Amino acid sequence: MPIALTDEMTKELDEALVNRSPCLVATASAAGVPDVSYRGSVLVVDSDHIAFWERAKGETLTNVEENANICVFYRNAATRLSWRFYGVAEVLRDGPKRDQIMERVNAFELAQDTERTGFAVLIRVNRVRDRNDTIMERD
Repeated sequence: MPIALTDEMTKELDEALVNRSPCLVATASAAGVPDVSYRGSVLVVDSDHIAFWERAKGETLTNVEENANICVFYRNAATRLSWRFYGVAEVLRDGPKRDQIMERVNAFELAQDTERTGFAVLIRVNRVRDRNDTIMERD
């Protein structure tokens, strides 16, 4: 089962904040201390990457820099869709890929970063679960 993120996933994540279904991002420090945060800026980048805009520069960023393993949880109660995206994160502090992701971040989230000092967090997806079933997994 290769990773091939779908048009449905792209649409749902693009509309997550409008649908009052922001994603939860789970990270852990190098010592294994967990953290969970809401993110309204998660988007599908391509067939095997998702990303979010990191503007808070808090515990999530610190954890990703110490331990790149990450899980993004999406659930839309109205449509009963639920996915967990597991992968490895990379912080893009500058460069064309960061700028490309920034241009796609939803307007509400980007408006919270008026100086555009945030970072793109690019996640290479290694596994996707739909409820309890693994539906995609990197070989």
